[in-house]
Order: sequence, then C-alpha cells, then structure tokens
Amino acid sequence: MAKKEEYVVDSSVVTKWFLVESDSGLATELRDDFATGRVSLAAPTLLFYEVMNALRFSGLYNEMDLILAAKSLSKYQFGIWRPRGMLLELSAALSLRQDLTVYDACYVALAQRMRTKVITEDKEILNKFPGYTIPMNRYSANSG
Repeated sequence: MAKKEEYVVDSSVVTKWFLVESDSGLATELRDDFATGRVSLAAPTLLFYEVMNALRFSGLYNEMDLILAAKSLSKYQFGIWRPRGMLLELSAALSLRQDLTVYDACYVALAQRMRTKVITEDKEILNKFPGYTIPMNRYSANSG
C-alpha cells in the first residue's frame, strides 16, 4: 500500500474552506481528500487563530456563524504542532533570514521538520521558499 501524502497546510488555504474566494474549489478538493483520508495535513496551533480571525474580519460571519465555523474547524483531525523548542527556534531563524513574520515562517519550519511541503496561497511564502511550498492551484492528491 502506498504511503499517504502528508503536507503542512496554512490559513490561506483553510480559510477557503469557509469563504468563497479564488481557488476555493481546489481548497475544497484538498479538504475532501483530507476528510476521506487520502492525504494527511499538519499545522501549527496558530492556524486556528489565523483562520478564525480571517472569518471574523471577512464581514460575512455573525456571532452564531463564527461559533459554528469554530466548531467545524475544531473537528478536523490535523496533526497539530505547538511552536516551541526546535520548531520555534527554526521559525525565528527563517524569519530573520527571509524577512518574514515568525508566524508565517512557522509553517515553513514545520514543513522542514516533517520533510514535506506547505500548501499555501501566500505569495510571499511561495516566493521565499519555493523548495518547501506548493501553490494551492498545483495541488492534486493524484500527483504524489
């Protein structure tokens, strides 16, 4: 049996599971592949705050909608990593080397630690770390 593909996913992609934006269809394909076990997704704990913050400031969610989104997001079985120790140290180093926020660098640091890639829509991360990223529009569970 082939090993399941494993990726790090960032908030620019997971937010598209809740908001209709460009490439939302591709993000939904990734979500479905994840939900059915075709791929495994990991993320630092900050993913939850970033996604919820994006939904909160989208102007499309009232309090009840935001609470329902939080419940839904909490049910996904991500491999969750706490940014501490070596992961936090690598995040800080990558942030300084590439002039990037520490929280964005954390996704790349996690991908490096896991020996995988980040699926993202964040152009800055894509440009600064092409060897550790996959743009959402290039994702396909069949390409692994």
